[in-house]
Amino acid sequence: MDLTGIHHLTAITADAPANNRFYTDTLGLRRVKKTVNQDDTSAYHLFFADGKGSAGTDLTFFDWPVSRERRGTHSISRTGLRVNESSLDFWSARLRDRGLLVGDIASTDTRATLDFEDPEGQRFRLTGDIPGEANPWERSPVDAEHQIRGLGPITISVADLAPTEAVLTRVMNMRRVRDYASPDGQGQVHVFEMGPGGPAAELHVAVQPDLPVARQGAGAVHHVAFRTPDVQTIHGWANRLNEFRIPSSGEVERYYFRSLYFREPGGNLFEIATDGPGFAVDEPIETMGEGLSLPPFLEPRRAQIEAGLKPLD
Repeated sequence: MDLTGIHHLTAITADAPANNRFYTDTLGLRRVKKTVNQDDTSAYHLFFADGKGSAGTDLTFFDWPVSRERRGTHSISRTGLRVNESSLDFWSARLRDRGLLVGDIASTDTRATLDFEDPEGQRFRLTGDIPGEANPWERSPVDAEHQIRGLGPITISVADLAPTEAVLTRVMNMRRVRDYASPDGQGQVHVFEMGPGGPAAELHVAVQPDLPVARQGAGAVHHVAFRTPDVQTIHGWANRLNEFRIPSSGEVERYYFRSLYFREPGGNLFEIATDGPGFAVDEPIETMGEGLSLPPFLEPRRAQIEAGLKPLD
């Protein structure tokens, strides 16, 4: 039983309208779902992805009125995105023109990369990938050849590798394949791959015991989710966590996918999520993400929920 890659990554914003503009305009992603946090319906849960809302392309955000994060270890410290390698010059110019903090095009873990931060300080790394299957959004302000193709390697920071590695390899069936020096000079990074491997199926673990413990806030990542094909396999993962006596949420029906949550020993929140049924389950794929979608159990409260949300557009 193997995980097949990164499913989605969920971060925190304190400014949903500005967040919506940045990810659809500057980054050119499609908003594929506008809904609410199912555990806190006062907050938006926004999903940005490729043209089809494919699993493995989702960046999602909880909208909470919080201060900026305090950076440190015990955190998901950098979000990877994949683009065509030939597009890195385009992205460097586009992001600089928008006044963002942008690094130089460099080689990280033998791949061409470009680091930048979004307006709230979330740290990203564009990784050059070989051309392949993609689902561009036809209404994106970014030409199809340069559009973000999906999530890339996700980096977590821990103080001690051994307990995290044990969970990744013994429980989650990931493979440790190589190490490299952190580009910022703060420790070694250890690469774990799942399923087919490659940049869409890697978790990078930075060992940084000298950093303070992070505190979540705007610009921080809340959790990272890993792909499993269907409900049958998520049953298997729930049983596996029980066998290893790892506390978890148990299976949670999120309507667009089914989820299972647990913390790895370094303190980071992991999720395993099914690829389906997907975002078109409750609205046409042509218009998904335009209106407020609610799972069936929240639909009777629609008027109350809508009244508590700020306009996005």
